[in-house]
Amino acid sequence: MKHLAGLASALGALLVAVLVTLTAAAVFMRYVMGAPISWTEEVSAILMIWIIMLGAISCEWHRQHLTIDFAVAWLPRPGRRLLGIAVALLSVAVLLTMAWLAWGLAQGAGFKRTQILGVSWFWMNLAVVVGALGASAVTLWRMVLPARDPLDPASEDERS
Repeated sequence: MKHLAGLASALGALLVAVLVTLTAAAVFMRYVMGAPISWTEEVSAILMIWIIMLGAISCEWHRQHLTIDFAVAWLPRPGRRLLGIAVALLSVAVLLTMAWLAWGLAQGAGFKRTQILGVSWFWMNLAVVVGALGASAVTLWRMVLPARDPLDPASEDERS
């Protein structure tokens, strides 16, 4: 599972580099050369969707999503574990529902094309499917690892 998160992080970083380079080139061409590149906005939008969804997988692996844990600290250790399992199961249910709906949207919108490049909207919607499935896989993987206190940094274990 660590490899999935690493792949998502590496691919996301590569896409960020492409996006930054593309944006810099677009600004240069528009304001210095006076010849804007018409397709950069479409590519930027597609890249941003993929960056966000790949980032969701990486954030899930590194436990960097927003959490509100002040009330959890008051629970005894077994209560923390039960609450963690309940939240993880609910998260997986939401993510799998999101993936399922995004897949249906991707299939239904496959005929739709972007205005300039003619890229199928399927590829944009597929990013949501990949991100939701990846984040749910990481969440499920975390559930099967040995019990650890999520509020105790000393118990963090990034093995796999």
